[in-house]
Amino acid sequence: MTDIKSLTLPELQAEMERLGDKKFRAGQIYQWLHEKLADEFDEMSSLPKSLRERLKEEYELVRLETVQVQQSKQDGTCKFLFRLPDGHVIESVLMKYHHGNSVCISSQVGCRMGCRFCASTLGGLERGLRPSEMLDQIYQIQKWSGERVHNVVVMGTGEPLDNYDALLRFLRLLTGEGGLHISQRNVTVSTCGIVPRIRQLAEETLQITLALSLHASSQEKRKSLMPVANQYELAGVIDACRYYFEKTGRRITFEYSLVGGINDTDEDAAELIRLVKPLNCHINLIPVNPIKERDYVQTERRKVVDFKNKLEKSGINVSIRRELGRDIDGACGQLRRSYMDQER
Repeated sequence: MTDIKSLTLPELQAEMERLGDKKFRAGQIYQWLHEKLADEFDEMSSLPKSLRERLKEEYELVRLETVQVQQSKQDGTCKFLFRLPDGHVIESVLMKYHHGNSVCISSQVGCRMGCRFCASTLGGLERGLRPSEMLDQIYQIQKWSGERVHNVVVMGTGEPLDNYDALLRFLRLLTGEGGLHISQRNVTVSTCGIVPRIRQLAEETLQITLALSLHASSQEKRKSLMPVANQYELAGVIDACRYYFEKTGRRITFEYSLVGGINDTDEDAAELIRLVKPLNCHINLIPVNPIKERDYVQTERRKVVDFKNKLEKSGINVSIRRELGRDIDGACGQLRRSYMDQER
C-alpha cells in the first residue's frame, strides 16, 4: 500500500486523478494529514464517505503509537518512546525553551555509525525511517502537548544523511506550504560527517542549519571516537562544511562532546581553535552523557567553562549546551535501549 503521509501535494493530486476523483480533494486530504493531523481516514469529515473508504483500501496512513512518555522533574523535558507500524521502537524529545518548543526526532531505527559514546549505535542499524515516520514524531508530540512546535532538530537516533532521500522528502513536507510550515531556518540536521552527502545537501537550496558532530580536533583522536573518520578525513569534512556555508550562507554548528581526559585538554582547545577559526561557525560544547555500556566520564564543570573561555578569547562563537532530561534517560538511544532490555 502507498504511504499517503509521505506524498507531496502534486503527487497526491496525481493520485486523485488516478482514482478518477476531483483534483481539489488532494488539497483537502493534505490539510487533514499535515495541518489537522488526522490519525484515521474516518476523521476526514469533509471528504465523501465513498472516498474515505477508497482511501482505506488503497493507502497506508502511518500513525505512531505512544508506548511511553517520561517527563523530567528538573526541567519539564519530555521523552517519548514510539512504536512504528512494523513493531520497532524509536524515541523523540520535546524541549521547552523561552523561544518556543523544540522537538528532537530520530531518523533511523538504530544506527551503524558506531560513535563510541552514543547509546543509539549499540544495537546497530535496523532500517531508515520513512518521511511519514519522521513527520509523525512531531505530529504526535504536538497533539500530546497541545502546543505548537517551533523548532525541529534531526539529532536523535540515527545518522540523517545515511537516510538521505527520506530525509530530503521529510524536510520538504515539513517546511513547505500546507502543513505545519515550520521555517527552514528553524530546522537543524546533524551529521557525523558523511562528506559526499554534505556536499549534496549544500546543492539542495535549503536554508536549514547543518550541525557537524566533530568531537575531536585531530584526525587520530576523531578516529578513536568516531569510526566514520576512518572513511572521511577530518580535512575533507571541514572542506565540505566550508562548501556548505559558501553555497547556503548558513553558519555551521560544530557539536563537541567533552569526554573527561579524552578531548578536553588545553592542547585539544588550541588545536580546535586552529581548525575552526577560519570558518563562520558556532561551537556547541556538550558535557557527554555517560552510558553504562561505555567507560567515558563527563568533564568537570570547571574544565568545561575553562575550555569555553579559551575558545571565546580566540574570537570563536561558543556555548555550553544546557543539559536537559538527565533524570529521564536523556541521552540519545538510552530510553529505547532500556525498553528493549526490559522486553528481552
